[in-house]
Amino acid sequence: MLTIFLSNVFASDNAALVHTLEALPKKEVGKELYNKYCATCHHKKRIGLDGPPLLPKFLRKFTEKELSSKIKDGFPQTLMPKYDFLNPYELLSIARYIKSPIKEKIQWSKEDIHNSITSFDDPLKPLKIKDIEQVLPVVERDGSKVWIMEDTRVLSKFTLANVHGGIKYSNDAKNIYVPTRDGWVQNYSLKTGQRFNKVRACINLRNISLSNDGKNLFATCLLPEQIVIIDSKSMIPLEVKKLEGKVSALYELYSQDKAIFTFRNKPLLATLDTNSFKINYTNIDDPIEDFFIDPFEDYLIGTARRGKLLRVFDLKTSKMVFEYKMEGMPHLFSATYWYKDGNFYFATPHIKKPYVTIWKMYDWQFIKQVNIKGDGFFVKTHPNTPYLWTDNGSDKLILIDKKDYSLKTLTPRKNKQYIHTEYSGNGKYTYLSIYEKDGEIIVLDTKSFKQLASYKANIPVGKYNYINKSRKFYPRLFGWDIFKQKCKNTLPCENLRLNTYEKRSLDAFLQSIKRKSIYK
Repeated sequence: MLTIFLSNVFASDNAALVHTLEALPKKEVGKELYNKYCATCHHKKRIGLDGPPLLPKFLRKFTEKELSSKIKDGFPQTLMPKYDFLNPYELLSIARYIKSPIKEKIQWSKEDIHNSITSFDDPLKPLKIKDIEQVLPVVERDGSKVWIMEDTRVLSKFTLANVHGGIKYSNDAKNIYVPTRDGWVQNYSLKTGQRFNKVRACINLRNISLSNDGKNLFATCLLPEQIVIIDSKSMIPLEVKKLEGKVSALYELYSQDKAIFTFRNKPLLATLDTNSFKINYTNIDDPIEDFFIDPFEDYLIGTARRGKLLRVFDLKTSKMVFEYKMEGMPHLFSATYWYKDGNFYFATPHIKKPYVTIWKMYDWQFIKQVNIKGDGFFVKTHPNTPYLWTDNGSDKLILIDKKDYSLKTLTPRKNKQYIHTEYSGNGKYTYLSIYEKDGEIIVLDTKSFKQLASYKANIPVGKYNYINKSRKFYPRLFGWDIFKQKCKNTLPCENLRLNTYEKRSLDAFLQSIKRKSIYK
């Protein structure tokens, strides 16, 4: 009855909202509603699961009224649904509750981490992988599963609650490490098909990374704010380094024993020695909210001032070498790279903006804004396709021609949302996620767009091919384009005038076609 009464009141006089709230009995209405609608993703203690923590320190920039609107409208870019069926009183009650402080200080110590180690007794089930370069782990979010695919086949599946993206491969490509939103990291063997140890690094996890030698795993945590260093074989915690700030992400370098991270709320650029675990900080002008490292590991490309500036830093000097103003924060972790006509490029979608932007790398330059008619989340490409493949929040797959940036549109499944393209290492196969409860993983022939296979899936999201998800292989992929464009797909390829990046790329590609698969 109260809900019906309030709905009528607010329909006629929304300005009475705050006064009515104050006059109501002091019931924990917000808490009850939160537990009903929000706790499955954000945890009953508001410490985060699939969704981020909902605590005052994470919500300072929002008023209760702004939070009410955001709960009502949802967050398409973070995959949070709309709650527009709740009335204004209910929305504000939830907002007020999640803005309220909690009594206990949230901590997660080295002892807590060690005590969380979980072992499994899975039967031996060799996956018999033919070529690791074609392997593709798939995250089935609402199915709480990770699949292992090769070419058009599903080799295996294993269960992992609150599964997140950001899967990493071991340096010998025999294991993968799968993080969850609530801080777990699962070690899984691609050789034996078994789950090895799992450990909870923290309450809310940002991302994971591996040292160059593969011995140490690093988990960056938003709650509590820390970096956890873990032995990659046993999953035993080695060290917990406390931080004072919200880590944007941490990315390892394949060319050095170092990793780079920044803070969303502090103007610092940090370098972590992945052997000694020592951290060095460099002051910069503004916090970096999101970033990636270029494929040759010379530059950091990031966003500042809430996504209104794109900045490029030279990693050798930590000096800014390029800056460009823009509207709409780029989704830089979703950026893609390619080579064309003597230049290297990247493209990125933008949060809450209906376009993809194109940028030239190394002689840094903004090239073009391409309207994709919707709020996109991922853009991907590969040397085996002439297109950038991007989603736009609908059932449409938008293909952007890399030559002239003209558009072509496909509809993988009518009235069902498409999201995230990934390719096999050789680019022969393309994998699409149909982001629905009754969704699918669709496998296409990259060149003909012919469907080769389809598998039912419950909210499938990220897909992580061994080649395409590792920065160390991008010079090889650039080299493939150089081989096609400058060598005309013919050997020997000699007497070319190439710059340093072109030469490194072509050499990497020519070496790759002489080798067989590294997986044994």
